[in-house]
Amino acid sequence: MFERRNQPVISHAEWRRRVAYSIVLAGSVIVFSLSVGILGYHFLGNLGWLDALVNASMILGGMGPVDHIDQAAGKFFESFYALFSGVIFIGTFGVLIAPWAHRMLHRFHAVDDENEEEPPAKRKTRSAAGSQARH
Repeated sequence: MFERRNQPVISHAEWRRRVAYSIVLAGSVIVFSLSVGILGYHFLGNLGWLDALVNASMILGGMGPVDHIDQAAGKFFESFYALFSGVIFIGTFGVLIAPWAHRMLHRFHAVDDENEEEPPAKRKTRSAAGSQARH
């Protein structure tokens, strides 16, 4: 999906498309995850739709549950959903930050590559040979 180190930095317009794609992908994952939580809290936790939305949103956002669940099935769902939400929270953040981090790192490498006159492997070989000759 991203260009490699030896490829040029993409244009700003292409990068904006990449950011938009990441936002859409992260938003889709959040909507799917929120839907799973709402359905689980409604059917397994016996909460109303609005209470199910509040609980699913709070857990998905990392805040914790609002309502107490009494049924065993609801408690199992709640523990599964809390673990699932933690992974989704971290993964979604990674998807959102990836275009910015990649562009920043790629630009640093591109600047380094422009300043290099010879490949790093030759430079290491030459410096190693020079240090051996001095000893």
